[in-house]
Amino acid sequence: MKKLVAIANLKTDAEIQGFYLCKEKHLRRTRSGELFVDIILADSTGTVGAKVWRNVKKLSIKFEQGDAVAVRGRVEIFQEKNHVLINRINKATEARYARYGFKPQKLVPSSPFNPEKMWSSIGEIVNKMEDPFLKKLIWQLYRKHKKRLITIPASLNMHYTYRSGYLEHVLSMSRIAISFARHYRANVDLLIAGVLLHGIGKVIEFTDSLVPELSDEGSFLGHSLLSRDMVLNEVKKIKNFPSNLLIQIEHLIITHEGGFRSGYDYRGKTKEALLLQALDTLDAKLSVLKKLISEDIEEGKWTNKRNYFGTSFYKGDKK
Repeated sequence: MKKLVAIANLKTDAEIQGFYLCKEKHLRRTRSGELFVDIILADSTGTVGAKVWRNVKKLSIKFEQGDAVAVRGRVEIFQEKNHVLINRINKATEARYARYGFKPQKLVPSSPFNPEKMWSSIGEIVNKMEDPFLKKLIWQLYRKHKKRLITIPASLNMHYTYRSGYLEHVLSMSRIAISFARHYRANVDLLIAGVLLHGIGKVIEFTDSLVPELSDEGSFLGHSLLSRDMVLNEVKKIKNFPSNLLIQIEHLIITHEGGFRSGYDYRGKTKEALLLQALDTLDAKLSVLKKLISEDIEEGKWTNKRNYFGTSFYKGDKK
């Protein structure tokens, strides 16, 4: 098998193969009416244009925009830039291509932390919970949706927007929640349940693709209602689940963003709900700030003000 080639390492006139993200896919016709596929490929090192000229009908149905793809082709110069003429292309899945070196996290921005290790850390926290009903509820939902939970971002446009960002977000919140609950004498198991369940509906809210988008369910309902529905459906499978405990979990989920919306007061009405709102806001904002500072290109010690917060942040001395 040939060595996999990253986009940054493409050489003119070279025969290449590799795994890439199909960022764009357009079926077009030449002036003479011949069908071809116009493609933009990407990985963590860059982007490159590509085209399928031969076997267009056969190859074009093998993948869609947003898919990871396995590609074989030749690099040529087109309009003074590298361009890939594709001979073979197929949708890449871990089940089929992992043995050939396919790793989805290499194609898109991903958490710096290993998702399986984050999953294990969350499991350790859940296993230390004393409430048997909450522990069972969390494990049933998390095990059922593990495949999605370890890959989805926490959000599409704001905080932890990368692959496995959701897991990183709730693990960070869970660790802080333990200290918060002890300090403020709150119900630690209930608060952790709120942390781990308030956004679980994002497995439905976001599409199951390498670059997730908002699903129809997400557009219509949002993750809070989806999370609540998932909890209500799962609780039916747990015998004698306390009704007062269930309604507090529902309250945590529905009020975690706080404020007033459509005339309804979504502010927390329990100690745990107030703590969850504070935790979620704090952890999300610090994620945004981290990205803001890392991507700022202004010279000097301060970021510019054109950002989510509308103010400058101190970057420190560059060494």
